[in-house]
Amino acid sequence: MPATLTSLRIRNLALVESLDWSLAPGFTAITGETGSGKSVILGALKLILGERADKTLIRSGSDQCSVEATFSVDDSTPFNASLDVHGIDACTDGQLLIKRIFSASGTNRQFINSCATTLNVLKDLGDNLVDLHGPHDHQSLLAQNTQLDLLDAFAASAPARSACSTAYRTLRQFIEERDSLAASEGALERELDLLRHQADEIATAALRAEDEEETTARWKTAANSRKLIETAQRIVQSLAESEDAALVRLGEMQRLWRELERLDPSRTADATQFAEAVAALETSADYLQRYIATLDIDPAQLVTLEERVTLIETLKRKYGGTIASVIAHGQNATERLRKIESRSDELTRLAAAIKDAEEKLNAAAATLTARRKKTAPKLATAIQEQLRALGFQRSGFTIELLPLPSPAASGGETVELLFAPNPGEPAKPLRMIGSSGEISRVMLAVKTALATVDQVPLMVFDEIDANVGGEIAHAVADKMKSLGARHQVLCITHLPQVAAAASHHFVVSKEFKNDRTLSTLLEVTGNSRTEEIARMLGGKSESALALAKNLLK
Repeated sequence: MPATLTSLRIRNLALVESLDWSLAPGFTAITGETGSGKSVILGALKLILGERADKTLIRSGSDQCSVEATFSVDDSTPFNASLDVHGIDACTDGQLLIKRIFSASGTNRQFINSCATTLNVLKDLGDNLVDLHGPHDHQSLLAQNTQLDLLDAFAASAPARSACSTAYRTLRQFIEERDSLAASEGALERELDLLRHQADEIATAALRAEDEEETTARWKTAANSRKLIETAQRIVQSLAESEDAALVRLGEMQRLWRELERLDPSRTADATQFAEAVAALETSADYLQRYIATLDIDPAQLVTLEERVTLIETLKRKYGGTIASVIAHGQNATERLRKIESRSDELTRLAAAIKDAEEKLNAAAATLTARRKKTAPKLATAIQEQLRALGFQRSGFTIELLPLPSPAASGGETVELLFAPNPGEPAKPLRMIGSSGEISRVMLAVKTALATVDQVPLMVFDEIDANVGGEIAHAVADKMKSLGARHQVLCITHLPQVAAAASHHFVVSKEFKNDRTLSTLLEVTGNSRTEEIARMLGGKSESALALAKNLLK
């Protein structure tokens, strides 16, 4: 098996306060009195499969509920490839972990391999892990699209059907392009005006992917140069060029120092020190003059750079948040403009493309049809053989292909499953069969026939054996056991024959503890299992116990 459910942990779900369930491969039966809580198991699995959570399921008195499932995966490569697309960690040691948590406040969280994910991702993964059939799920078998899927699964038609779907999408794309070009003249003229404006505006800008970074860097440098020049010039003016410049005033002070030195030679050192300070300031002023000369800036160039930065920001606001988006928008507008302006030529091209796509679709559909025609009788025979084992000894079962007026994504035909449960009666579509017991057995027959090609590892049956009894119950049990040889099978059942055929048997029971009702799940073996089978037979009398032992043999 590609994957096996090895454990299911439930906390505060309906009547279940705490459950840690370890499971094994093969066929497992789940039994218990009506109302004991068997449906909670099914509800937990549905949550793992991505079904929307209902906060009313949270056990009374609790704030939140959680369900956690562990799958043992034989080959994690295909799972990891799918998980990687969604940014989810790969399986570790062949273990796939799925967890759901939802609270009374409405908070709903889901995790795969401890990575947060969405319900849609969880549902897609669950569809490949579990095939679940409840008491009314066999009604899906009445839908023609489901019947077509079953036939294609048996025929291994996935590649042919994918080719047909691809050809159909291509044809529809060409048809939509043609219809768009064939729009009204007024609408086209308005679109042409807009496209011309957009294409011209973007083309005139002559953008390059690296424009934004380069232009901004040059503008910042130029802008800083202007500020540097202004600052340095103000210093030079204050030092030497204004009427009350510092050096002018210091020159007057220096003459006073020389006079002081002449009158008092002891002040020579002080006068010299002052003279050196003035010389240093003069040197600084000269340095700044030379520095200003090195900051060569063209004011016109700065204005041009500012305008370029403004243009880039404007185009980004109008056509996308990045230069790449603006360029792509311009290319798309230009291409659309070309198609509209050369509408006649483009319509001619599209007509040829549509014809070619139709031929490819017809060819793909024909290949798929041939495969279905070859496989339909084989599947019908396989299902009929299973039905005979389920009590329809002289029933008839056929698969009819109904051609469509033109091929669709799913091929050139729909399918109708026809069933004649009784000899001498004409075969009728399954949707016209009134008995739910008959439809349930047909579903089981179909699932058994498809077991060799069905890739879903875990199959869950919730009382689909309802309305069945007697010898048919033994036949249903045999089919469940047969499915268990190829899949992991969980079956919630009221039939002792089915429960006795299981490799593992668990019983759900309800008990009253600490003023609360609890559901528990226990595996039964030996005498305990015999007593449970006897209970299902109607009691624990000696005859019931004897019959139970006989069934278990």
